Amino acid sequence: MPAPKVRTKWRPTLALIVFAVLLTVMMLPILIVIWFRTAEASSSGMAPTEIGALVVVLLLTLAVAYVLTRTITGPIDALIARADEIARGGKAAIRPLESHGTREIAVLSQSFLDLAGKLVDRTEYVRSFAAHVSHELKSPLTAIRGAAELLRDDDGEQQMTKAQRLHFLDNIVADAVRLDALLQRLRELAQAETPLTEGQISVADIISLLRGQFPALRISGAGDTGLSVALPQEAAGIVFTNLAENALQHGATLLELTVSASARTAVILVRDDGSGISEANCERVFQPFFSTRREQGGTGVGLGIVRAMLSSHGGTIRLLQTAGAGAEFEITLPALSARG
Repeated sequence: MPAPKVRTKWRPTLALIVFAVLLTVMMLPILIVIWFRTAEASSSGMAPTEIGALVVVLLLTLAVAYVLTRTITGPIDALIARADEIARGGKAAIRPLESHGTREIAVLSQSFLDLAGKLVDRTEYVRSFAAHVSHELKSPLTAIRGAAELLRDDDGEQQMTKAQRLHFLDNIVADAVRLDALLQRLRELAQAETPLTEGQISVADIISLLRGQFPALRISGAGDTGLSVALPQEAAGIVFTNLAENALQHGATLLELTVSASARTAVILVRDDGSGISEANCERVFQPFFSTRREQGGTGVGLGIVRAMLSSHGGTIRLLQTAGAGAEFEITLPALSARG
């Protein structure tokens, strides 16, 4: 979306305002004294001391205005120049100013740097994400096209057997299912990064939801399962359904949610008894489109969706346990009250 434009009209500069205010404040006492002296001796004219005082006040006003201009308008002008450079794609401009002048401008500069850094990171993420999506969509589409062309070119001279045709049709269906799963994951990822609603759900309700969806898993809860967390029901379903599916895909039969609370933060440990995650993959499990089960239809987006959804609601997730003893994830979320 194009950035909104500030309405163009004449506005006084900060330097002009500072100079006018200082001049008024510092000249006012002198003018009052002069007015009284003039009333006392209207015929004597202005004394040299009064003229000198006016000159001194004027010089002091100019000096103070210069200092304020250097400490206020200078850093602001530099910040504007940096913003223009970043808008043109200059990443080198994302660095602190040489001089900030005042505390407020330093805070403004830091906020600007934070925002610029996030925008650059977001741009790089979108570029990388688009490349991944293009690659993930290309593979099944290429397979579907190849199978369809073979079926189309079956002209009867070397007619396919029924088994061969069914094989190609099954491949088309499987690739279509993979595409549908990928698109569903992408919709969930978009929803995770742009939450539209607020809400809450108790961990006990999350456990009940999972038990209804995953009868093959023995799902249990421990700790303060009556605690409610700041996560809408739909978002909670996406988060914990992805974790349960991940556990099933790694051969788990048990999924346990252990709940504790510290201050206003809820900590939920999600543990399964599956094959776990190898040491080599521990640092990659949250990367978009990383999957060890691509041949079985894995999209590699599930844990990325979980992290994005939790982050957008003030939460975090990290992997605790690795290969050999199942996988264990630690989730933190803003805690609300327990059910009464």
